[in-house]
Amino acid sequence: MTNLERYLNIFADTFGIDPSKPADLEYQSIKEWDSVGHMGLIAGIEDAFHIMMDTDDIIDFSSLEKGKQILRKYDVIID
Repeated sequence: MTNLERYLNIFADTFGIDPSKPADLEYQSIKEWDSVGHMGLIAGIEDAFHIMMDTDDIIDFSSLEKGKQILRKYDVIID
């Protein structure tokens, strides 16, 4: 499984959506991505990629695309 597949599956599992959801998915763009859903998403990403994100990065993680940028800081490349 590629990092991209793993990443998209985390979104799908956390929010109960199709893993092929468009790349424009953003915080609160779906009802499942609220503050509680956000923390579930972060936990899933940290577990899957064996990282621990800084608080500022957790707050800035506002979209699927922004998450890819943030994960680069942790040497996780999502292509």
